[in-house]
Amino acid sequence: MARFARPLQYLGIVIAVFGLGKFHAVRHEYDFTGSTRFGWSFAFVVLLAVSSYAVGLPELLRSRRAAWTASLTACAAAALGISVAQLVTNSVLLPRLVVFGAAVVLAPWFVLCATLARHARSRAEDRERLLFIGRSDEGHLLRDELEHDPELPAQLVAVLSCADARSTGDGLPLVAAASASHATLLVLDREAQADEHIVAQAALLHERGARVRTVSLFYEQWLGKLPIAELERVSLMFDIGEIHRDSYSRVKRLIDIVLALVCLPVLAVALPVVALANRAGNRGSLFFRQSRVGKSGREFTIWKFRTMRELPGAVTPWTSDDDPRITSVGRFLRSTHLDELPQLVNVLKGDLSIVGPRPEQPFYVRELIDKIPFYDLRHLVRPGMTGWRQVKFGYAGSEAEALEGLQYDFFYLRRQSLVFDLRIIGRTIRSVVRRQGR
Repeated sequence: MARFARPLQYLGIVIAVFGLGKFHAVRHEYDFTGSTRFGWSFAFVVLLAVSSYAVGLPELLRSRRAAWTASLTACAAAALGISVAQLVTNSVLLPRLVVFGAAVVLAPWFVLCATLARHARSRAEDRERLLFIGRSDEGHLLRDELEHDPELPAQLVAVLSCADARSTGDGLPLVAAASASHATLLVLDREAQADEHIVAQAALLHERGARVRTVSLFYEQWLGKLPIAELERVSLMFDIGEIHRDSYSRVKRLIDIVLALVCLPVLAVALPVVALANRAGNRGSLFFRQSRVGKSGREFTIWKFRTMRELPGAVTPWTSDDDPRITSVGRFLRSTHLDELPQLVNVLKGDLSIVGPRPEQPFYVRELIDKIPFYDLRHLVRPGMTGWRQVKFGYAGSEAEALEGLQYDFFYLRRQSLVFDLRIIGRTIRSVVRRQGR
């Protein structure tokens, strides 16, 4: 049911907007499909779809109150967008019946879709019961991962060591443990995969309807990253879009340029506002410039609006969300991601892509290359203003977190495609609107 909630939401938008548009045309005796209002109805549908996704509808809302707030916000934002377009064009692009009528109809519809998604997710968590066969510390790590923004819901119900899972005599301890815990999903670590007695029991449970996954596959499908233990093994075992698919590389660069040009007016509007805020509560340089490592290991200068007190020296220490160097104005710029806007210049110059791994400072890159196998693989593609790691994990504040972030970078490299890039851009918009700063 969860996978139907969003299509139902978008179907409701289409029916409401075009249904009200047709009703208005019949009442006022004009040809709806032959008028300019038909085209603007499409624009209104897109506005409603984008705004509803941006506020987290339908799947991210955990309460009915939050769903109502998000629904009203989405409808108001779309109505405001059309109103601004009407002011700019000095024309009634859509009748008030369509704009405000759609809000009245769609607000409760959005809440209903959010409720369906919430109930479906809850049922999925109860239905997908995970039994992990491997070391207990890895099992506890999986439990923590599942509690932190998984791509698919599941709950860890039991952890079984390989020694306890092996069959002894006529006994089948893994089968017994799966039956006792009502497990529907088995995840096997490397040792378990190499044990024929465990694999034989897993095959029996597979025949009875349980799903069986390796740790690597589970991380990919349920958590959206590659496990640390697997990075070195799988680093070379997949194609990278920017290297192995020329058409993808060319189209991606074209999209980068178009999006950067479209967003430049936003930078132009933000520039004087940030400059005034800087004078009030963020004294110092307007821009922050720093050397970063880009594609093929080439260093470039990245541009941002400054968010921290200026420090001498070229290397900025690892940062965290509560870093005391971040000013009050800087905290707002970070939470809204406005500090990233000057990077549009880097995109046009070819230093950055819109979507890609996060660019790091040369000093840390040299350290991490020596300590993390295949770390340099991420420099085979252009780094990005946003990326899978950025929306799923954020900044790394230590070497350990850099290794954690690399799991998301490798997942992106493995699945690089235009569809995945658009998905990341959508999640970035949602992150900006919901003020999920770094």
